[in-house]
Amino acid sequence: MRRAIPVLLLSLLVLQGCSLLRRGPEAPPKPPAGVPKPPRDLAAIPDAVPQAEPRSRYGNPETYEVFGKKYRVMKSARGHVERGLASWYGPGFHAERTSSGEPYDMYSMTAAHKTLPIPSYVRVTHLGNGRSIVVRVNDRGPFVGNRIIDLSYTAAYKLGMISTGTAPVEIRVLQPGDASSGRATVTTPVAPTPAATLAPTLAPTPAQAVDTPSLGISSRFLQTGSFGSRANADAMTRRLAQSGIRNAVIREARIGERVVYRVQVGPLDNAVEADDMVERLRLVGVPDARPAHE
Repeated sequence: MRRAIPVLLLSLLVLQGCSLLRRGPEAPPKPPAGVPKPPRDLAAIPDAVPQAEPRSRYGNPETYEVFGKKYRVMKSARGHVERGLASWYGPGFHAERTSSGEPYDMYSMTAAHKTLPIPSYVRVTHLGNGRSIVVRVNDRGPFVGNRIIDLSYTAAYKLGMISTGTAPVEIRVLQPGDASSGRATVTTPVAPTPAATLAPTLAPTPAQAVDTPSLGISSRFLQTGSFGSRANADAMTRRLAQSGIRNAVIREARIGERVVYRVQVGPLDNAVEADDMVERLRLVGVPDARPAHE
């Protein structure tokens, strides 16, 4: 009997390991009030398909500034490859205007990047689990920390990074007709890239001190949520205040025929202060705060 116990334990561990290997994408959380329910099968939402599109007139200024730092939009992104951290943004920005002027849809396969032309198409590969997706870049960000791309909720879900918030990734710009474009794939897992080697393979174009046209992004406030009712916005500001974050304000805005109440934290004077606030917000359960659009 004693000899059988180790064998039994080993069998249970093997079965548990097999179960973990077979486990699919994490279950999506229940959306907050005012945000539409997700499609029945998020994993079945098709990837973006690269196609020829004109540059957005609104989203491609030569340069722009956020939190005191200037960025220069690439004139061409052909062949561009980067490695670094990806993050995601979701319910707090659903239906808000993106930098392209399009409304943000957290259930579509889109992303935000600081300097790629809008629109661009990129393949994003999770360096920790080998999953790969294709997204359309139609927004600007992320502007905090050392993150290189902000993914939509569905894109993050398909990569398996909703619960972690960030993940090491490689992004590769695609052109229409590229053989590497298509639906999401799951490849043989690769070893996670050490944090020390997450520098971009191709460095972004250095920012230059020149006049910067407005991109419609506030450079002093982080948005934590957008609500259809004032009561929900008030509830979030109270929740933040109880956590020690007392510089939250509510701003009323109109999106089409709909009035929304945006909860924003600030003013923040620079990128370091913004980074610190993003981390504080993450610790109190707000994982997707990002610079507010004006």
